[in-house]
Amino acid sequence: MTSEAEYNKTLVLRLFEARGKLDMDAMEEMLAPHFLSHTKMFPSQQLDREGWKRMSLEYHAAFSNTRFIVEEQVAEKDKVVSRFTVHATHDLGEFLGVAPTGREIASMAIFIHRISDGKIAEERSLGTVGQTLMEQRLEQERVERERIEQELEVARSIQQASLPEEVPTLEGWQISPFYQPAREVGGDFYDFFELPEGRLGLVVGDATGKGVPAALVMASARSMLRAVARASEYSPGDVLGRVNDTLVTDMPPNMFVTCFYAILDPRSGSLSYANAGHDLPYVHHGDGAEELRARGMPLGLMPAMSYEQKEVVLDAGVSVLLYSDGLVEAHDPKGEMFGFPRVRAQVAERGEQRSLGEYLMEELYSFVGEGWEQEDDITLLTLRRS
Repeated sequence: MTSEAEYNKTLVLRLFEARGKLDMDAMEEMLAPHFLSHTKMFPSQQLDREGWKRMSLEYHAAFSNTRFIVEEQVAEKDKVVSRFTVHATHDLGEFLGVAPTGREIASMAIFIHRISDGKIAEERSLGTVGQTLMEQRLEQERVERERIEQELEVARSIQQASLPEEVPTLEGWQISPFYQPAREVGGDFYDFFELPEGRLGLVVGDATGKGVPAALVMASARSMLRAVARASEYSPGDVLGRVNDTLVTDMPPNMFVTCFYAILDPRSGSLSYANAGHDLPYVHHGDGAEELRARGMPLGLMPAMSYEQKEVVLDAGVSVLLYSDGLVEAHDPKGEMFGFPRVRAQVAERGEQRSLGEYLMEELYSFVGEGWEQEDDITLLTLRRS
């Protein structure tokens, strides 16, 4: 072997020793002024010596304890071919979109260097580091999917426990709930509270957000409503005010709860109600449908809010529809919303029939067409006096 070939091999070994130690001065000395790399690790990486050094810095910002172990080297004329095993611990930072795991990885690499005037002028490489990192990334994605599935299972359990197991049976009244989440879990909820003197509390609400946070806020709001409503003879407006003051101290940022709460006296047909920023229910009369209006801010936004309270008497044949915004905000393929006018028209036309909720959903499915991807949870609660 010529002394030139031996020198070139030693030069390459020194370069990798400097790379392992991140000895920038030594690398600077060994690279030719017009050094060119043919290996592009990052989309924006420059292929000159500055880009090569920057890539080395980014690598060492992600990996510690880097070692290049030479397996075989061949030198001929101005070329050196080296086969390395690269060991490094991925514990410092993200690299190629892969988060650090703290584990040592080993990869194989073949480098071809061209030597000119005693300096390294070109570098080409082929290795398994990309494959190794891809396997690591797939493993991280699998773990993340499992974590999300576990989170969703927790949210499902919370939500199922928050929905009533049974629908109250009241002589002369029909109560029909319908609930359809857009995803595995949702922020909508409905509930019934048995109150003194045979009265019944009814609530439909919607917690903003998705997943476990929305499920937790929903469960918290429902529990507070139930506890405050049953505690004493609070009116609907007082119940919402007290629940709001409790929620506002612990509500996560950018979250709130809209809620319509009503108390039904089944004997007189009186329905007293208050609204915390929820979509206005419709009451069906013989000549059409009217909104049940009452002013009030959503729960959990600001303390010391007051909630307007009103009352309506439901005569025989009269029905009320409570619903969430997933119904009115559903879009057809052209982007048009289902909208309040359609809901109101259905209540006016079908309000006397026992299956108002079913008719509404049939109308919705016809409107959105086949292949509809539900955008938000849909909750309907119909109350009808026989």
